[in-house]
Amino acid sequence: MRTLDTTTMQPSPIASASSAQPFTGEGAGNAVRTATILWRHLHANGRDVCDLWRSAHGWILSGTSIYREGTEICHLRYRVECDDAWLTRSARVQGSWGEAGIDVAVSVDERRRWTLNGSAVPAVEGCLDIDLNFTPATNLIQVRRLALAVGSQSDAPAAWFRVPGFSLQLLPQSYRRASVPCYDYLAPTVGYGGLLQVHELGFVLEYPGLWTAEALHVFEK
Repeated sequence: MRTLDTTTMQPSPIASASSAQPFTGEGAGNAVRTATILWRHLHANGRDVCDLWRSAHGWILSGTSIYREGTEICHLRYRVECDDAWLTRSARVQGSWGEAGIDVAVSVDERRRWTLNGSAVPAVEGCLDIDLNFTPATNLIQVRRLALAVGSQSDAPAAWFRVPGFSLQLLPQSYRRASVPCYDYLAPTVGYGGLLQVHELGFVLEYPGLWTAEALHVFEK
């Protein structure tokens, strides 16, 4: 298994540029960027760059995913806001998938009732996390929230936002911490299982068959 050396790695120009991306939301003005990561898609000819921010109200993931899906060019900007316990509070996805423009707002209340552009989505009621299917960034949310000890496991069903389709669906999934940096991850309804290599901050470094991290810069923990 490849190990990413984050102690000597310098941020790439693409990753550095993401620090200038503005975002809005409660507490955003006081947010502090803690890390930036750059991934390469293993089969879709694309990249994803994501910043992790610490805000006055919790945590923010803010990033951009650019890739090719068949003949379609996809350019998606995303932001996910979580509270201090890593419970998802809201998400926003904007950009384009081929000719289709995307502007989606997801919110969830304290009773874990989810809405997509203001419409209720009962199928995902009760879910604690959002999972965006086009980026590896949101696995960090479950890793940080579960905080599993080595040898422990947990189910983590998520509200799964799919592109294309632009809908929220229930995604059954589970995590088992096989070692300090590795998690057995299973999403049975989509036929995926793999051993994820994870950085101590929660970012997935190796996502078998899907993503690999090319650069990671930690500003503060």
